[in-house]
Amino acid sequence: MSTAVIFQIQSFLIVGLMLIGVAKRRNKTVHVRIMGMSILWDILLILQIEVSRSAILKASKVMTNPLMLKIHLFFAISSVILYVMMIVTGRKMLQGNYDVRPTHKKLGWTTLVFRILTLVTSFWAASK
Repeated sequence: MSTAVIFQIQSFLIVGLMLIGVAKRRNKTVHVRIMGMSILWDILLILQIEVSRSAILKASKVMTNPLMLKIHLFFAISSVILYVMMIVTGRKMLQGNYDVRPTHKKLGWTTLVFRILTLVTSFWAASK
């Protein structure tokens, strides 16, 4: 089995885990654990891809990259940025500041959509 297939399987499982986390959003403890695990796993996946493919070096060649790779990178990098924002707003809510709930909710749905689009575009970005 190639590393591309292993990465795709992990990516699919991460999105599945995120969907379970969203479904469990009413149970704060379960939601926080599942979403934290999915974010951590996704960051570890990025590190795996970097180690095996030198992805950052390839991504830095913006002018010569195919359009589909550029689109994939946009969603992937945006997802990581959104993860940071989700963690910040989520921690504020855990500390009792529920004023950020609307922001956390909007960011959460945006993050989920971007992560799904990262998965979808990865099929074209990974192909040669």
